[in-house]
Amino acid sequence: MYNFDEMIDRGNTNAMSTDGFRGYIFGADDSMKFPYKDEEFIRMWVADMDFATPQVIIDAIKERLDRRIFGYTRILSDSYYNAFVDWCIRRYEWSFERKHLVMSNGIIPALFELVEYICKPEEKVIFLTPSYAYFKYAADYNHRECVCSDLINDNGRYHIDFDDFERKAANEKTTLLILCNPHNPTGRVWTEEELRRLGDICVKNDMWIISDEIHCDLLRMGKKHIPLAKLFPEYDKLVTCMAPSKTFNTAGLMLSNIIIPNEKLREIWLSRHYNFDNPLSVAGSQAAYEKGEHWLEELRVYLDNNFIFTRDYLAENLPKAIFEIPEATYLAWINVSAYFNKNENLPKFFAYKAGVLLEGGDMFVQNSDCFIRLNLACPKPVLAEGLKRICDAINTKQEKTAESDTHQLAN
Repeated sequence: MYNFDEMIDRGNTNAMSTDGFRGYIFGADDSMKFPYKDEEFIRMWVADMDFATPQVIIDAIKERLDRRIFGYTRILSDSYYNAFVDWCIRRYEWSFERKHLVMSNGIIPALFELVEYICKPEEKVIFLTPSYAYFKYAADYNHRECVCSDLINDNGRYHIDFDDFERKAANEKTTLLILCNPHNPTGRVWTEEELRRLGDICVKNDMWIISDEIHCDLLRMGKKHIPLAKLFPEYDKLVTCMAPSKTFNTAGLMLSNIIIPNEKLREIWLSRHYNFDNPLSVAGSQAAYEKGEHWLEELRVYLDNNFIFTRDYLAENLPKAIFEIPEATYLAWINVSAYFNKNENLPKFFAYKAGVLLEGGDMFVQNSDCFIRLNLACPKPVLAEGLKRICDAINTKQEKTAESDTHQLAN
């Protein structure tokens, strides 16, 4: 048994979660003041976990430390590939050739590079919205136009608008789909039927696909991830991005797996991508794939219980909020439009009025007004306090609004 209830102090470790929130959420510096001390905030924003990294990873890093030299390193032997591909075979019944695997310091840096390598200056990138903002940032950075295809929100459950997507994909200038599979922020695990239909449209239009599958191991119990490349094994214009970082809480180790079957694109990557691999990251990540599965299965149970608790708490204390337990991720996507208008700055409201740090819908491109995204990968007592503060702040706001309306009517 692993202790996911353990409270770990992350302060003064240069963690984004504790020490970097002013700049990231509010675009401010340390002069920005709140009614709460930094250590008093409940942090439910950045997508890493407040759980200890598995001991098998820590032990592997300690063992590598004992080798005492940390010079220039690249993954040269087959041992890392074997560990990762065995993981993919066990969990997804999918594999790929050794030569297709290249490494990156992260999926975000890989996106920034791949958009440039794939798209000519006049070409466009399409993605499904609401969307992880860095899909748009990768296109913006490379001066490529973005095309958004809004998902259909059916009372908290999202579906792809295939008619809209197919119409926009048919534009000859739209040459790249960046897909999030499973989807962030909605938490959808796309079905085989959905993935095949989406892939068929891309194949028909000879489009490139980058499939960001970083959340693929963080599924609710009973759910199963399908890599898009598994369904289109002969289509080589499909890049798959995976990483141990979300799964095992190792984002700071900066190691991601980029699978590029297209020989020409892979040659461009290898000729332009100047990358060495952190030897400690390699050791830890290989251990995660070899020995971390039991930890992951216990984590999934804990996360499932946190989601059930969140659903029930919101139903009782914030009944107009719309929330469906996501099929994947540890992120809750909650519609609070019954309590706010689209012009309100939700991260500021909750920081000042509740002492909770979270991300609002404005951080997810479009089709996301009046949503908040909550990170539930924290000990249950922290989650309970965060939800209490959120609900209390909203209900207090509602009471004040009602009193003001009554006062105006009386006058």
